[in-house]
Amino acid sequence: MKILVTFALDNEFAPWRALRKFRPSRWGPVDVFLSDIGACELAVILTGAGPRQAALAISKMIRQDPDFATICISSGFAGALRPEYAVEQIVAARTVVSEDRPETTGRDASETSPAIDGSSALISFASANGATVVEKFYTAGRVVGSALEKNRLGGIADAIEMESYEILRGAASVGIPAIAIRAVSDSSNEDLPFDLNGVFTDEGRVSIPRVIGQLAQHPQSLPGLVRLGQNSRAAAESLARFLESYAGVLASRTGQLHSDVVGAIR
Repeated sequence: MKILVTFALDNEFAPWRALRKFRPSRWGPVDVFLSDIGACELAVILTGAGPRQAALAISKMIRQDPDFATICISSGFAGALRPEYAVEQIVAARTVVSEDRPETTGRDASETSPAIDGSSALISFASANGATVVEKFYTAGRVVGSALEKNRLGGIADAIEMESYEILRGAASVGIPAIAIRAVSDSSNEDLPFDLNGVFTDEGRVSIPRVIGQLAQHPQSLPGLVRLGQNSRAAAESLARFLESYAGVLASRTGQLHSDVVGAIR
């Protein structure tokens, strides 16, 4: 059994990589980090931030091998859209929606794409392992930084992130059961220190010079940036502990997963 876990950025993955021994490798055109857990192969890829980069990464996996994994987990950080979710909390979504692009759909920007369901069996295992199961993640094409907008989107979903919809859509296209599991890195009532959309490269990586440039323009944002960094680190460590335990549970139940999850879908 192959378990694939996707993250957008290295800082989301770093604490787990410190906790478990991963070895760099390649699956065709894709850089991966591999580890063995029980009788399973565990693979991690870093997609870059945003739906475009996530879609590109998963499509490369599919072109290389449509059976690239037995299970797919979209992971990383999420922003809370409702006050009941706290920093470090692990949340798993029953469904994921994506914001529509009105220029291509002709619909209002507040509408969302059709929902994609996570695997009910994987959600059940996540819940039993301590994750909070929520109804919906909202995959956005940009970082939403204001508490006002987060609260508005709280009428649509529980948490916001930027990759899960494309990862789950790609997995669903080839019949691979998938789940979106995230750690909350910022609360619903918290404004981000500045517009983070300007710090990403075209490849969805964080540019340190661009961060420094934003700080030079907004020096008052430094305490908020430090706080966000601390919260993100705590969220990543919480996520690492969860994923280490969760992957172990999945690996120990290989036979049950093949019959209950893979067999049910295929």
